[in-house]
Amino acid sequence: MAKSCSTVMPTLRYRNAPAAIDWLCKVFGFARRAVHELPDRTVAHAELTLGGGMIMLGSARDDEYGRGFKTPGELGGVETRSSYLVAADVDAVYARAQAAGATIVRLLKDTGYGSREFTVKDPEGHSWSVGTYDPWAAHEGH
Repeated sequence: MAKSCSTVMPTLRYRNAPAAIDWLCKVFGFARRAVHELPDRTVAHAELTLGGGMIMLGSARDDEYGRGFKTPGELGGVETRSSYLVAADVDAVYARAQAAGATIVRLLKDTGYGSREFTVKDPEGHSWSVGTYDPWAAHEGH
């Protein structure tokens, strides 16, 4: 297995995966590691990295694998998971999210546990929390 910081990778489905990839890269700073598009411009598989982490995503499809997943829009806006991103400059990420039309779920604020963070929904309703709290760093030496 290749060396990485994480062996857990959230996997997401989007109705418009190419637009979602652009949005995630622009707003959160993800980098495209791999994007495999089909002839109809749907995304069979994409890998986006941020720091030592990775997410995988693809277009919502009605196939053997795809039938096991629903997008938040297909569930009436309900989300069953959320991703947390560690950011050094959370204020800048918040400004980009606002400018890109993210739905603000939790305003940017300082928390009682030493983080500065916020939560948004991307254009297709996936939840993203962004903050300065780094759970790996917080527990070093324990």
